[in-house]
Amino acid sequence: MRYRILGLAAVCVAALVCSAAQQESAPPPPPQMSDNVAGYHLSTSVPLPDEGFWDYLGIDEAHHHVFVSHGDEILVISTDTNQVIGKLAPTPRSHGVVISQKDNHGFTSNSGNSSGQEGVSSFTEFDPKTLAIIRQVILPIGGSDGIVYDPASDRVFGLTHGKKDVAVDAATGDVAGVVDIPGAAESAAADGRGHLYNVMEDLSTIVDIDTHTLKVVNQWPLAPCEGPSGVAMDTETRRIFIGCHGGGENGGGVMVVFNPDVGKVVATLPIGGRGNDAVRFDPGAKLAFASEGEGDITIVHEDSPDNFNVLGNVKTDMGARTMECDTSTHTLYSVTAKFGPPPPLPPNAPERERRFRRGPMVAGSFKLLVIPNH
Repeated sequence: MRYRILGLAAVCVAALVCSAAQQESAPPPPPQMSDNVAGYHLSTSVPLPDEGFWDYLGIDEAHHHVFVSHGDEILVISTDTNQVIGKLAPTPRSHGVVISQKDNHGFTSNSGNSSGQEGVSSFTEFDPKTLAIIRQVILPIGGSDGIVYDPASDRVFGLTHGKKDVAVDAATGDVAGVVDIPGAAESAAADGRGHLYNVMEDLSTIVDIDTHTLKVVNQWPLAPCEGPSGVAMDTETRRIFIGCHGGGENGGGVMVVFNPDVGKVVATLPIGGRGNDAVRFDPGAKLAFASEGEGDITIVHEDSPDNFNVLGNVKTDMGARTMECDTSTHTLYSVTAKFGPPPPLPPNAPERERRFRRGPMVAGSFKLLVIPNH
């Protein structure tokens, strides 16, 4: 009898270990969308002018501005009134905006340049208070896409899919150098200690860039994450939140939480879909947010450095894949529009093109979504 009990106990322990391993490798399905999650709800849709391409949003909490990249210009919206108050232009094929409060300089990432030079991209430097353009910084590489400010080095980093990032000194606007990276950079987060953690979308890895030497000093896998996209960091607990296009149930998206001090994924959490393009973290609320083009934002609470609770998916609108967070008011912003039928897809189109293809934008449908938590 004793041997049978011991044997049964061993089976139970093995089953528990197996179950735990399955939970770690395959997160539960994402929660259903709700109109209100932790107080967050879609309260206002602000009509935006014109039609055309958009990409990332940016935030300037000090001057109460949210930025929306929009073709060859950046729309500037007051977070006090939710009204468009200006534009930054020219910003040829703009992608994103960051602010260096230390230097009172803002920068936009542009995959084009005003001189029409081939194979080079640019930053547009501007005054965050007056919105006046200061200069256009010609970059020695093409395809500048994502943009990140690192306070430790006081540098602005332009991210590309061409195995190179570029660094610009925020104080002077001078190019500091180019970083050789192993893959296609999508997004990054700075830890404030001289490290930039940059995800490689094509390799499903994350690299550690020394922001002073401009060298990659480490690279780690992000499994089960497939196709990492949005990135944000809690610099206090040193946890990095990464939105992924795949790795979840039935190929769905997940959020992985990464500890760079041990080079390890410490949690895998379900999100609302495969269309993630932004992740943000609110340190005051200890909340991480992942926006999905399927029309929702997943909200995760950081209970402790290694314990996380998915609070739910708040409804936004179809196509609202990117996002910004005003941590001073705990308000989220996103943008979207309506589109006509997409054109026929080539037979051998890559997965990225299949996932993001669209038809023409419907006139008058471009809008900013305001999602407060009160």
